[in-house]
Amino acid sequence: MSDTINKKLWAKNIALEEKIETFTVGKDRELDIHLAPFDVLGSIAHIKMLSSQGLLPADELKALHKELIVIYMDIVDGKFTIEAGVEDVHSQVELLLTQKLGDSGKKIHTGRSRNDQAILDMRLYMRSQLQEISGVVIELFDLLIDLAEKYKDVLMPGYTHTQVAMPSSFGLWFSAFAESLIDDMMQLQTAFNIINKNPLGSAAGYGSSFPLDRKMTTEMLGFDDLNYNSIYAQMGRGRSERIVSQAISSVAETLGRLANDVILFLSQNFSFISFPDSLTTGSSIMPHKKNPDVFEILRAKSNKIKALPNEISMITTNLLSGYHRDLQLIKELFVPALFEIRDCLDITIFSLKQIEVKKGLLEDKKYKYIFSVEAVDDLVMNGASFRDAYKRVADDIAEGKFACPENRPYTHEGSIGDLQLEVIISLMKSVYEQFDFKKIY
Repeated sequence: MSDTINKKLWAKNIALEEKIETFTVGKDRELDIHLAPFDVLGSIAHIKMLSSQGLLPADELKALHKELIVIYMDIVDGKFTIEAGVEDVHSQVELLLTQKLGDSGKKIHTGRSRNDQAILDMRLYMRSQLQEISGVVIELFDLLIDLAEKYKDVLMPGYTHTQVAMPSSFGLWFSAFAESLIDDMMQLQTAFNIINKNPLGSAAGYGSSFPLDRKMTTEMLGFDDLNYNSIYAQMGRGRSERIVSQAISSVAETLGRLANDVILFLSQNFSFISFPDSLTTGSSIMPHKKNPDVFEILRAKSNKIKALPNEISMITTNLLSGYHRDLQLIKELFVPALFEIRDCLDITIFSLKQIEVKKGLLEDKKYKYIFSVEAVDDLVMNGASFRDAYKRVADDIAEGKFACPENRPYTHEGSIGDLQLEVIISLMKSVYEQFDFKKIY
């Protein structure tokens, strides 16, 4: 029992009920594996700062730094585990250092709390995840632009109220989602800027009487700045995760809407697009079925991610300033969502690379009236007022006299005749280049 007590950073000489420990620790051991490399990097910066302030002898700094590198490499190689009875990654790293170096390992916690340590780990983790997610968003964006260029001249019906409306094109459809990703990228970039601030040194929320150099750790860890107010640094826990979740939920909204369109366009009633049979699933009873399960799951996962900001907001609702154990539950929702959005992006890219579009769709007689606006425009171009032209075409349709006109050219920016793909590419490049990823290494 004493061994279990000593593995806790907060341990005194009182054993914790096993039932209480199981309930309060939750999934920390499992999820903290993902935070482990960042915990080590934060500790390296912290001990270097302690040494610069005369709080850690040079020889102990050298020994601690060497062992932290060993732990980091074990993490990279998949050899790092959080032992039973050890609450979290912070406790495990300190335990390993103490086992190896004795009292020197116990000094690593000088001037910090598990509170600012946990926030730091999550900030570094979120920063890394945002870099990976934004990279995959760029990959999807490039694919959508390529598809838009490839199919820019292939017409398809456009819809309002789920009713046939006006001529569209596959190029217009693909590039709509590409431009949507630009706004999503802006939100990712905003989230990155907000969380890229150093909370280390805020301790439990009220600073430390040690002469800490917070700007030194800020520079070493590649943060843009620090959270100056120690209480606010603690208030950032939960808030930061919610801001990042709002950004990824924007990406999820784009993916979900794309998935919904694909599901509709794949149905036999539409048959606008197709995929290889290997991307669809079958029915246990109907031999003819080719189900778009991958896009249905994509739609559901996207909706699930869109709910995340609200879940986090509800956990943090009415909390006082300062730390509360309620905040631990956010990790269980948030960390898996970061993996899930990447999976959704990956499967979207994988699937769209194999999409096939159907040509000649508008030749079908059921789309005859899709060119009614062009008929109105023809009359206006020949001197009629718009309202008179509209009534005349409406009367022709009602009386069965409507004659489908030749397709009028679309020339304005953002129409089927001028997709403005180069401008859209330039806009995305401008947003993406605002990330300062080089600084974080």
